[in-house]
Amino acid sequence: MQIVNAFDHREKAMALLEGEKLPVNDLTHNLDNLVVALQNGEVAGTAGLEIYGNYGLLRSLAVGSIYRGQGVAARLLGYLEEFAASREIEEIYLLTETAADYFRNKGYHQIARAEVPVEVQQSSEFSFVCPQSAVVMRKMLTVNK
Repeated sequence: MQIVNAFDHREKAMALLEGEKLPVNDLTHNLDNLVVALQNGEVAGTAGLEIYGNYGLLRSLAVGSIYRGQGVAARLLGYLEEFAASREIEEIYLLTETAADYFRNKGYHQIARAEVPVEVQQSSEFSFVCPQSAVVMRKMLTVNK
């Protein structure tokens, strides 16, 4: 499995996200921090990280149904966590309606929306994309200085 920038795989990455009922309208056009996992040349999964100062917002983690159970999500998540730490991002936040248990098993902890830094709260994800009922989670990172 290879993890690469989603730029050359934009259409397939967006189709995967839409198929999983995840929002795509507010994703940045340059896709700098959106990556895909390629399995035999096919997009097996995708994930993104929006950066707000020393904070990251995990976005768009999705795995195609035929690739589930093969560690694709864990590889994508690990890749983005290492990427974030190398850029001295101290905390990663996320919103989820369906995968709180998965993220809890990966070291994320549920927090109140009010605990999220203002910079991240002003993102489109927090402002209008995800409903107020979504679970908010955070993971503290060890930064690579």
